[in-house]
Amino acid sequence: MRPDPLHDALAVLLVTGRAAFVSHHTAARLHRAVVPHSADLHASIGHDRHRSRTSGVTVHSSTRIPVTFRGVKVTGPVDTFLDLVPHLDLVDLVVLGDSLVKRDRTTTEALVEAAASLGAGRRKALRAASLVRAKVDSPMETRLRLLVVLAGLPEPEVNIVIRDEDGAWLRRIDMGYRAPKLALEYDGRQHADSRDQYASDVRRREDLSNWRWREWTCVSDDIFKNPADALRRLVAVMVERGMHVPHKLSDAWRAHFPGHG
Repeated sequence: MRPDPLHDALAVLLVTGRAAFVSHHTAARLHRAVVPHSADLHASIGHDRHRSRTSGVTVHSSTRIPVTFRGVKVTGPVDTFLDLVPHLDLVDLVVLGDSLVKRDRTTTEALVEAAASLGAGRRKALRAASLVRAKVDSPMETRLRLLVVLAGLPEPEVNIVIRDEDGAWLRRIDMGYRAPKLALEYDGRQHADSRDQYASDVRRREDLSNWRWREWTCVSDDIFKNPADALRRLVAVMVERGMHVPHKLSDAWRAHFPGHG
């Protein structure tokens, strides 16, 4: 577990010098975004500058113009997303984008516009940016949504607020489909470990049932170990709710969710 992102940012600049700025994974963490662990700290420096070599630090050549955030020179959120295109797979890129937007560091439109203007890596960047959504609460919710979408199933709407006939707020769900009243919920480990969370989950299921909603629940193993079974179960529920599903699912999800169960 790394220390505070600001500590890492200051540390890498101390090593790389005044001409450098924080970038890549270290920049993403400074922006409070979600990015896979990197053993190295990352900074960038102009092409005409000497890149120092230090164990545990990767220094990139860059033409980016840094911004100042939390008192540190760092690539902006959009540039950070673009810099990580060659280093992350599609799912992790969308997780990154979702988390940047959730933190109000950028917008979905800004990511798509920047990705469209990219040279090398444009196709991958544009695909990832086009899959970024606002108001996504967690990386696992992103992964669940992408499993569904890459299988060729209808994309669920995220962060749905259920209201009564008078428009009063009733409950919010992770994602789902309004017309067939199908809720998709990701339950992390805290849902089992916390008594308060468990009680809340029970009340949520009772409420949804009373409002004629059907809940489909996903856990970590469904994403990382048994995605094929998760999709089979979801398709069955979609059919039950009268939704149109393709006769054969797309295999595009398999490259990103191989499973090992």
